Amino acid sequence: MRVRNSYAISALVVLSACGAAVQVPTEGQVPVIVEELPEGVAAIAASYQNLNAVQLLPDGCYWYSHSGPVETTLLPLRTESGNPICVRAPEPHEPPTTG
Repeated sequence: MRVRNSYAISALVVLSACGAAVQVPTEGQVPVIVEELPEGVAAIAASYQNLNAVQLLPDGCYWYSHSGPVETTLLPLRTESGNPICVRAPEPHEPPTTG
């Protein structure tokens, strides 16, 4: 019985390590529809993704519309190695302080 429990716990730990934290877009966020994907983004995007339906969400990441057998949903645009493709938001400019 102990062996079975240890296998189950080991499997749970291994599977939980496989998941990546992804920020899912919420209703309040306004996406920017990308008319033409930048060449650099298209070059590093994995080939199985729909590059004709890409949005840039306020989280700074590109998302694409995936049409599955049941529903169409937004998924993060990823590289061949599985990393999400994101841009860094420009930092607000602070005027120099005098004093």
